[in-house]
Amino acid sequence: MIKPLLLAASLMVFSSVALAQGRAITMYQDPNCGCCGGWAQHMRDEGFEVKEVKVVKIQDVKRLFKVPEDLASCHTAMIEETGQLIEGHVPAKVVKRMMNDGSVRGVAAPGMPANSPGMGQMDGNLVTVDFDGRPYSRD
Repeated sequence: MIKPLLLAASLMVFSSVALAQGRAITMYQDPNCGCCGGWAQHMRDEGFEVKEVKVVKIQDVKRLFKVPEDLASCHTAMIEETGQLIEGHVPAKVVKRMMNDGSVRGVAAPGMPANSPGMGQMDGNLVTVDFDGRPYSRD
């Protein structure tokens, strides 16, 4: 019981430190993953401020934030202003769309699709889904 509480407290500290409101995102990632930085750079290029937090047990973060297991990817990010979640290599334009719709708790690019930001060339066939598993966008 103590470990989950400590994890939650530490994540809250990371999430509230030194990030501007609005387009500030905290990304939690496995320290051994090499592709997450590419997504973070894509988001920075689109005007977001991204804080990268290396987490040894990334699955604990996903459980804490209640990310649906079947939508899991290599990193989980939270929009500081809204608390909305981004699972995996979701394009910035999809994140911006979600931010304008408070009814959407999160969007995901499940797995590690090769045609997503940070993974490879976008080809117009990347499907993202909301956290209820419904198609959200095709980019």
